Amino acid sequence: MLKLNELRPKTGSVKSKKRVGRGTSSGHGKTCCRGHKGQKSRSGGTKGKRFEGGQTPLYRRLPKHGFANYPFRQEYAVVNVSDLNAFDGEVSKETFKITRMLKILGGGEITKALTVKADKFSESAKKKIEAAGGKCLT
Repeated sequence: MLKLNELRPKTGSVKSKKRVGRGTSSGHGKTCCRGHKGQKSRSGGTKGKRFEGGQTPLYRRLPKHGFANYPFRQEYAVVNVSDLNAFDGEVSKETFKITRMLKILGGGEITKALTVKADKFSESAKKKIEAAGGKCLT
């Protein structure tokens, strides 16, 4: 039976940490594998991961927050086909009391034959409405 307290890593899979600065006989004494002088021998002596040799770094070359087409974007009020079962006859923007553009999506099933007026229909929504005997008008 396997016991949690007896779990050990496979032999040879875990290396021991390199211990530097423990005398010349260790092989990692004096300069501690950093060589003599220079920026890289000092503590904290690197430019960092984002440094690109003085060229303007990528994070400064890219635009800050992306692109947003606010004045011309079209926002749709989204309604699933299953939500239309609550209505009879004709369904339009006025039925839902919305001013935004209306898009009908194909989520769920429809059981009634309805005439639906909307700005956009998904293909699956159109198929489901027409299969139930209804009409899709734009």
